[in-house]
Amino acid sequence: MKKKTDKKGYIQIYTGDGKGKTTAALGIGIRAAGHGKKTYMGQFMKGQHYGELTALCDHLYITIEQYGDVACVHREDVTQRHMDQARRGLELARRAMLSNQYDIIVLDEINVAVWFDLITTKDVLDLLNDRPENIEVILTGRRAPEELIEIADLVSEVKEIKHYYHRGVKARNGIER
Repeated sequence: MKKKTDKKGYIQIYTGDGKGKTTAALGIGIRAAGHGKKTYMGQFMKGQHYGELTALCDHLYITIEQYGDVACVHREDVTQRHMDQARRGLELARRAMLSNQYDIIVLDEINVAVWFDLITTKDVLDLLNDRPENIEVILTGRRAPEELIEIADLVSEVKEIKHYYHRGVKARNGIER
């Protein structure tokens, strides 16, 4: 018999300047798959290839969709197209959340999408307010808005202590992407 807490979904946030926020969310999806739970991950601001796309492309329990450009976007270079991609992503994530097909919805890099003004905090709050009670939602990305932190049930800050990027090491296949 399942405990009552097994039926309630919570809101989790993984934020901070350290490496590992998306990896933490993927780890939860993989763990959940081991229990027959399905995860939908919508990757905001990402359109380039990451190893998880290949590794999980035919996974029975994990679906990943990207809502971004192939090129990395900087805050000062945001265009209407980037905003349209994020809005479309938010709508696709909402459909997945309301489809009754998934137990976990991951909104990867959504905090950054808000910080870049691609979507608003209110847009995300509206999505979360429509969340069925049994759905777990995970939000990742640096600079989580305070309003989202306030309503979340779990918030983890990933803090950078040291990173080889500062010594000129670029993102590596299989490790950072």
